[in-house]
Amino acid sequence: MSWLMLVLAGLLEVCWAVGLKYTQGFTRPLPSALTIAALVVSVYLLSVAARTLPIGTAYAVWVGIGAFGAAVAGIVLFGDPATPARLGFLGLLVLAILGLKLSSP
Repeated sequence: MSWLMLVLAGLLEVCWAVGLKYTQGFTRPLPSALTIAALVVSVYLLSVAARTLPIGTAYAVWVGIGAFGAAVAGIVLFGDPATPARLGFLGLLVLAILGLKLSSP
């Protein structure tokens, strides 16, 4: 159950990271409220997962999911470059996340 909470927390991290783009510096009320809500729930779920998972693993996986998702969202939603090197490093990030999961108690 902790891993499910952690994955959900990571997905919500993607939501709030992308949401920052839509808040326009927190000047737009609805996107700002949704971004803040995603941030709060994401951190809460991380804290729930960290009750039973090692904090280093939980935090690294949370950040990794967020970084991967934000980078992919940037490519898909905002036209960020999808160079071979960038995609390769995103693949390495996925391998690191999976490695942490597989090597965790």
